[in-house]
Formats: sequence, structure tokens, C-alpha cells
Amino acid sequence: MLTNELINNNIPRLQLQDTVSKALQLINDFKLTHLPVISEEKYLGLISEEDLLDISDDKLPVEVLQQHFIHTSVAHNVHFLNAVNYSIQYDSNVVPVVKADNEFAGVITNNDLLKTLGNFSGANEIGGIIVLEMERIHFAISEISRIVESNDCTILHMNTTTHPVTGMLTVTLHINKKEIAAVVATFERYEYQVQYHFGIENFENEIDTNYRHLMNYLDL
Repeated sequence: MLTNELINNNIPRLQLQDTVSKALQLINDFKLTHLPVISEEKYLGLISEEDLLDISDDKLPVEVLQQHFIHTSVAHNVHFLNAVNYSIQYDSNVVPVVKADNEFAGVITNNDLLKTLGNFSGANEIGGIIVLEMERIHFAISEISRIVESNDCTILHMNTTTHPVTGMLTVTLHINKKEIAAVVATFERYEYQVQYHFGIENFENEIDTNYRHLMNYLDL
């Protein structure tokens, strides 16, 4: 999905002549961390609530804060993950989107990004989760896929992250079935380190444990 497909047209934008008071009121009303500032449909930058609060005279125009504007943005025709990265980098819950020649297209909100990320990661699909840890040199997508598919399962989504200190790779697999005990056992048989897993067997184990505790209590 591209960024222009996620633009939220309900989010207001500021002009340079708008007062600090108006900007703060809009930020409060829409529960935002930043607001875009434009001039003649050109994007000038994001202004933060924090910088606005530093102005003692809230009747001044936001123009006085131009040196604090965040001038960067994302293009309207790039993958939405670029907007996710922008939100993280600038700690903003709105991401400005521009067309050619810095023409302002609108903003993407964090709520819309979160929904899109959920769909992108397959969070709306029922299934199990398996998390593996390994050295990067041992990471082979083909072998991991083969192990999963050998148990009549399919990988819905795969995500990798690297530990900043150890350099170990964490591989998170979202499987299309919740009955993943056989898949976990196969990974362990091939000497993969399974950090943890979540599937239907967890619930069955919990029920079994609770049942045994109840029986032990009744025997007292």
C-alpha cells in the first residue's frame, strides 16, 4: 500500500499567520503531537506541541517558530512503511505527505498506520506464533519454510529483528494454524532455538493444568 492511500483529510493544517493559540487548540482538539504548516499549498514543515508551548505570547503567529519546523516529509507514492519509519524517527503521530515540488498532499495518522500494519502483518488472521533465535549466518528462509510446510502449515508472515548487543537474529513466524506443536517439535529436532510459541496447545495445556490442580484440591 502506498502513502497516498492512507491520507486522512480530516486533520487540519496551519498557515504561517495562524496564532500559537489556534495551533495549540487544534492540537488539543485532535489529540495530535504535531501539525503541518503550509503556504500556498506548499509544505513548510511540522510544528510540535512542545515548541508551541515554549512561546509565552500565544497571540504570536506560528511563523515565529519556523526555525523549529521539521522540514522533512514522505513522498505520496512510496510504500507506507516509509511513513512508519518517519513516525518513529520524529516521534510524531502525524506524517506529512507531499507530491512533486513539495506540494502538500495531507497527513497520515498513527491510528491509520497501526491498522495498516496490523493487516500487513497478518494480525487479523487466526493462527499460531513461533519465535526463533539464531545467528544471522544460519538464517535460511527456504529451510524455515520447508519445515513449516512439511507439517501442512503455511507462513502467513515472517519478521526478523537483530539484537543490538548480541547481534542474534530473532525470527517471528505467523503460522496459518493454531495447532503448532508438531511444527515446534520439528524446529527443535533440527536444533533451532525456539524462544517461545503461542498456539492452541497452550490453551489445552492450561486447561489440563487447571484440571489437575482441581483434582488435587478435591483429594485433600
